[in-house]
Amino acid sequence: MTKQFLIDAFVWGFTLWLIGYLLGIALFFVVPPAILGWIIMPIGIVITLWVLLKKIKASSFQYFVKLAVVWTLIVIIFDYFFLLQLFKPADGYYKFDVYVYYALTLALPLLIGWKKRHEV
Repeated sequence: MTKQFLIDAFVWGFTLWLIGYLLGIALFFVVPPAILGWIIMPIGIVITLWVLLKKIKASSFQYFVKLAVVWTLIVIIFDYFFLLQLFKPADGYYKFDVYVYYALTLALPLLIGWKKRHEV
């Protein structure tokens, strides 16, 4: 594992998760919890695409596969401990928007990796 991969995978993965987490906490008081994820998701998609297109310099599809796996593990693990276990939502946490969020966390790096691979 290179230093650059560690930064791209863990620093950017945590940063992206943290942005969504902080947005969720900030918006929790003004947005109904049932639609909170749907409001945060477009913001998260834009920020994630910006990171993938502007900050991740790799062109290997395998690099993006590894990135997708690490980012997905980060969001699942951190959501579990810092949302589910910490706040213990009365109606649960795992709803359709959360599964879409996890799927996008995996898919966006794969799509951008596929795109960058074909640009080289």
